[in-house]
Amino acid sequence: MSVLRFDSVSKQYPGGHVALSEVSFDVAAGEMLFVTGHSGAGKSTLLRLVHLSERPSRGAVLFAERNLLRVRGRRVAMHRRDVGVVFQDHRLLTDRSVYENIALPLILRGMRRAEIAKRVRSALERLGLGPRERALPGQLSAGEQQRVGIARAIVAEPRLLVADEPTGNLDPTLSAEIMALFAELPDRGTSVLVASHDLALVRRMRKRVLVLDQGRLVDDIAPEDLADG
Repeated sequence: MSVLRFDSVSKQYPGGHVALSEVSFDVAAGEMLFVTGHSGAGKSTLLRLVHLSERPSRGAVLFAERNLLRVRGRRVAMHRRDVGVVFQDHRLLTDRSVYENIALPLILRGMRRAEIAKRVRSALERLGLGPRERALPGQLSAGEQQRVGIARAIVAEPRLLVADEPTGNLDPTLSAEIMALFAELPDRGTSVLVASHDLALVRRMRKRVLVLDQGRLVDDIAPEDLADG
């Protein structure tokens, strides 16, 4: 069963720029995979279509067999509860503490305070942020801010996690730790789609890889076909 399907999806922006062209692929429930390509290849646009930050010009994006073109109004927020997102620019609330930023998705779900505290503290520990829970985002390093964004994305245990260059501001050791954490999520019921230009890291993960070039899907590489690099 697929949790996500792109069916001949194209995205053209005003002015004529084509970000994606006839892209088709499936993400199976419980799968982790990567999408790679040079800057401007269409990776971020692809992820925005999943989150409904953008809409396709042609084709269909299906999430759990539901056509996202038909998801409008209040149902957009409902959809986003099922999709955790790690953004390149973190998008943290600057006037809220680390704890409060991570708790936000759980508060929006109406979860009980005791359960929120349990889940947030678990995420804090997994991301090495325990001592920083009362800090404001402006008091954190770029790497710490990225880890807060990751904790917020996984705390609600979404059906799908999409991550846009999630290790861009992290050192190699922490990058490997974050990817190892992502690799555990499918066992918890969360599929994972990661956009990354770090080919060495992608190869080490030994997961399926989608390759974009100028908006086109030019390769879909199985884990066993990945060459060491």
